[in-house]
Amino acid sequence: MSVVYINSAACISIQDTLNENFFQNLQPVHSPQVLKAIEPNYKEFIPPAASRRMSKTVKMSSVASKYALQEAGIENPDAIIVGTGMGCSQDSEKFLKNVIDNNEEFLTPTYFIQSTHNTVAGQIALGLQCHAYNFTYVNTSSSLEFSFLDAKLQINDGEADNILVGSTDEQTDRTMELYKLNKTIKKEENLPVDYLNSTTNGVIWGEGASFFVLGKDKTENSYAQLKDIQISSRLNLEETHQFVEDFLAKNNLKNDEIDAVILGYSGDAKSDVYYTNAMGLFQNSALLYYKHLSGEFNTASGFSTFLACHILKNQKIPEVMMINDLKKEEIKYTLLYNHLGGNDHSLVLLERA
Repeated sequence: MSVVYINSAACISIQDTLNENFFQNLQPVHSPQVLKAIEPNYKEFIPPAASRRMSKTVKMSSVASKYALQEAGIENPDAIIVGTGMGCSQDSEKFLKNVIDNNEEFLTPTYFIQSTHNTVAGQIALGLQCHAYNFTYVNTSSSLEFSFLDAKLQINDGEADNILVGSTDEQTDRTMELYKLNKTIKKEENLPVDYLNSTTNGVIWGEGASFFVLGKDKTENSYAQLKDIQISSRLNLEETHQFVEDFLAKNNLKNDEIDAVILGYSGDAKSDVYYTNAMGLFQNSALLYYKHLSGEFNTASGFSTFLACHILKNQKIPEVMMINDLKKEEIKYTLLYNHLGGNDHSLVLLERA
């Protein structure tokens, strides 16, 4: 298999990740039930008339994708692949509200057309006038990983040289109300949350968009090599070690060769046990976590991939991410482990470019 490089990385999140100095200014958040992304001034990127018709996730993705393409020096990618868990849920809610308010009569189709999950990839393609392969993956917390897998296969098969891959999810008021009712989101009385030692269930919910350009050639801007991806929709707790060890063995690596492990601790006591279990395999690795910086959401792994890219490129780990005190002189291999509520487990292996 040929090498696949991550040649650019851009992210909009609850941190100021569009700022060049974001790496030194990461701020953990432990208290609000719901975290809002820091949005750019969209007028600088999108005509106001078009912006008014776009949902938040489309706008975030449009800007993040522009940053990613610009950094990679690519005007038109050979494919656009987007992963999302909830899609354009704002427009979905607006459409359903119209259905109820109008007794299912005299409905305008606009909100319905814009509510489909593939709207994001479609709008990016329209903006670029890109007629290439355009695909959207909707696989809850492994949506980005499936997108990466698709892009990696296409590059390896010689079907594409440069592919724009992204992940995006937005919040909506009604969905957040439902998440509070079904206890997906932590109760007020259980806040602030200690992400690593939580004794209560539920999470703090976030949002964001992360975009990357994957290419077959290494460039001056290359962050990392995308070595391999493993996905499992269901996993028993006692199978965690085998899941990780089989993945490393497949890539001819030993546990000690992994320099940094980024775990998706979310503060949900019920499902975080998977990370604690996996952590025992890496006695000689820097152990990191990140959802205290992003919140939990379907494609939060996009934020961790973005951070991992910068860690590999800068050869520096932000103190705010560290679980243990172990620091490696060189960071060559980084392993990302993520799931959502104990389902859809994914492993992503990155190597320094």
